[in-house]
Amino acid sequence: MTPPAEHPAWRAADLLALDGAGFGGLLWRGAGGVPEAWLARLQRALPAGAVLRRLPLHADDDRLLGGLDLAATLAAGRPVQQAGLLAQAAGGVLLLPMAERLPPRRAAQLAAALDDAAARLTLVAFDDGLGMPADGGEAVPASLAERLGLQLQGPLPQGRGAAPEPPDADLAAARLRWPRVQAGDEALAVLVQAAMALGIGSLRAPLMALRVARAAAALAGRDAVDEPDLALAAQLVLAPRATRLPAPPAEDDAPSEAPPPPPPAESEADEDDDRPPPDPAEVEALQEQVLQAALAAIPPGLLALLAVGSARGQGAGGKAGAWQSSPRRGRPVGSRRGDPRTGARLHLIDTLRAAAPWQAVRRREAAGGFDDAQRPPPRVHVTRGDLRIVRLRERRETTTVFVVDASGSAALHRLAEAKGAVELLLAECYVRRDRVALIAFRGRPQAAGAELLLPPTRSLVRAKRSLAELPGGGGTPLAAGLDAARVLAEDLQRRGGTPVVVLLSDGRANLARDGSPGRARAHEDALASARAWAPLGVQVLWLDTAPQPQPPAQEVARAMGARYLPLPHADAQQVAALVTRAR
Repeated sequence: MTPPAEHPAWRAADLLALDGAGFGGLLWRGAGGVPEAWLARLQRALPAGAVLRRLPLHADDDRLLGGLDLAATLAAGRPVQQAGLLAQAAGGVLLLPMAERLPPRRAAQLAAALDDAAARLTLVAFDDGLGMPADGGEAVPASLAERLGLQLQGPLPQGRGAAPEPPDADLAAARLRWPRVQAGDEALAVLVQAAMALGIGSLRAPLMALRVARAAAALAGRDAVDEPDLALAAQLVLAPRATRLPAPPAEDDAPSEAPPPPPPAESEADEDDDRPPPDPAEVEALQEQVLQAALAAIPPGLLALLAVGSARGQGAGGKAGAWQSSPRRGRPVGSRRGDPRTGARLHLIDTLRAAAPWQAVRRREAAGGFDDAQRPPPRVHVTRGDLRIVRLRERRETTTVFVVDASGSAALHRLAEAKGAVELLLAECYVRRDRVALIAFRGRPQAAGAELLLPPTRSLVRAKRSLAELPGGGGTPLAAGLDAARVLAEDLQRRGGTPVVVLLSDGRANLARDGSPGRARAHEDALASARAWAPLGVQVLWLDTAPQPQPPAQEVARAMGARYLPLPHADAQQVAALVTRAR
């Protein structure tokens, strides 16, 4: 087990205390809450006068950005402004627990504050919604995660020792040394090459990595960035953002000697021309060392996902229903003017906040017109226009509709693997409490068409039984399968749900909509059925179960706006993993 003093989290705390505002802050996935020992270490390392504030998830705009101080306004009888958390945390650290539940609007406000150099904000976000970046589910919005330079994965190791004390003398000297730390062009080139090799498309990542390397050099007592500083920056900045493994070097191509650079013109010559150019071999060796340090920091589970595809999922679309307003249940998202007698909940704080600026005027108006000697005038005057009700929203129920091609060609190719993949996905839907439905289409002796084997249900046992009893054989009435799935998806949308369709087929239709044989007419009917999907806006994943990608399947998937995933030589586990990351 790694000793606490060697864990990268402790190095990250020192870097945040030195120059957290320079690279945005820290995103910590899977920390298991806010690690108090690490937080105490960070607070001791911060310079004198720097504050540490927590941002509650339910905080409103006035609490974050500043606004009316309700208590002081009611006491004084005049508007009294208060500073928001962003202003209070300037020059310090703002903590954001449960960042995976952050709404996009709040993430945009924080991202704008991080882009403003005058705000001097360091944000530390804790994301407990994901075990790995590719797992799916709730996650920190990408716009905010991109601006947080340091990223950590997993909880601190359990150990009996206390958190190591920050080296006060080293931190004080580092703050004086940091503005003088130099980073040559080769250091930036090394980080850019490493980012390209790891599939990182954002230019922020190598720039933030260079800033982290300078801070690491200052903490180490160096006036120039060296290889250990670049390796630490690659470990904390580049490795968590990796989307692919670097390509292996070609074995047959011998490294050719780079041509010498052209001599500079006389007008461009300056006093720096006396420095010798960097040795290409040394730069290449440094790039390899930095890349290896980044690869060593990638968790083994993530490497396994990178080996078969992208490290990051395509977002959480389809894993949870779309948001919709709800009058009586759901997550609070602010308030609006309204009448609580309609059944909505009164938002007392916002009601008082709306009434507070008018208290002095209303008291003067009420003083002359109040003639009840037995009852004193009210201390707070609230009118109907001040009433605010709570705005609630909830996610729509998600139903995953599996549309399985049970024709003879599918049975010959990979119907067994498709059934296994659907069983794995059914178990995942059960964990998320999604409903599932199953539609199968194939040509039968009596008729050719699609059949709803399982109406939308949460019963995992019924779903597995229906899937196990699904026979294979006959023709491929693809148009009938698409029509049946579209009718079910439209019905789910009308009922306020969010349908997600997973279609498993090789796309080789040979039965038309009326059951007559013929590939040409069957393909035209399938294209016509596919085009009817476009206005629905339903997310559809098409899994081509043929041994080789089929052009007809690609054409139909493109017509219906589906995401096409060819799956040659994949077993049930790989099929389920690819669908999970693509959804």
